[in-house]
Amino acid sequence: MSETSMPPGYFDRMYAHDDDPWRFTTRWYEQRKRALTMAMLPKAHYRRGFEPGCSIGVLTEELAGRCDHLVCTDIAERALDAARSRLVNAPVEFRLWGLGQPWEAEDFDLIVLSEVCYYLDIASLRDVFEQAVTHLEPGGTLLCAHWRHVVADYPLTGDDVHAIAHQTAGLSASAHYEDEDLLIDVFAASTRIPPSVAEVEGLV
Repeated sequence: MSETSMPPGYFDRMYAHDDDPWRFTTRWYEQRKRALTMAMLPKAHYRRGFEPGCSIGVLTEELAGRCDHLVCTDIAERALDAARSRLVNAPVEFRLWGLGQPWEAEDFDLIVLSEVCYYLDIASLRDVFEQAVTHLEPGGTLLCAHWRHVVADYPLTGDDVHAIAHQTAGLSASAHYEDEDLLIDVFAASTRIPPSVAEVEGLV
């Protein structure tokens, strides 16, 4: 995360007293969100994925099964340690890094922004989406998934985040899910609406 958007040490304090502060492993909201997230990815397999804010690696574990190589980051060292332990033999590269910091010179065909973007201010978030477009291969997938309710500590809501994503040049929306709690949007790095799964497989 950008250190300018949240108080210094915010995430370190969250993990200092709890290995799973957001209850990724036990809450039905989290389990259901992961299932929806994985189902909404339009491709069965990706060459190189990127998951900023991976936390303890619960979603990472599922993404790793769909990627040849997956780069995952967090700014909390304790969270990264837990993720490394969870994914010892997986094709995953872990880095201490946060959104709002400079991106490496590398491209991906999948970027997943799950429950991370509402920690940023508007200017930082716009830059993140612009960077995502720059680092997505043509036709690559960007998936955003966020909690919709107001959290006093967070600069933005999930609705704010997804509105900005839809305003970003170079992204074409291809799938959308919403309920009272959750938003998931899938975009392609394209100026045209990408073909559907059925079209790709010759079913229509």
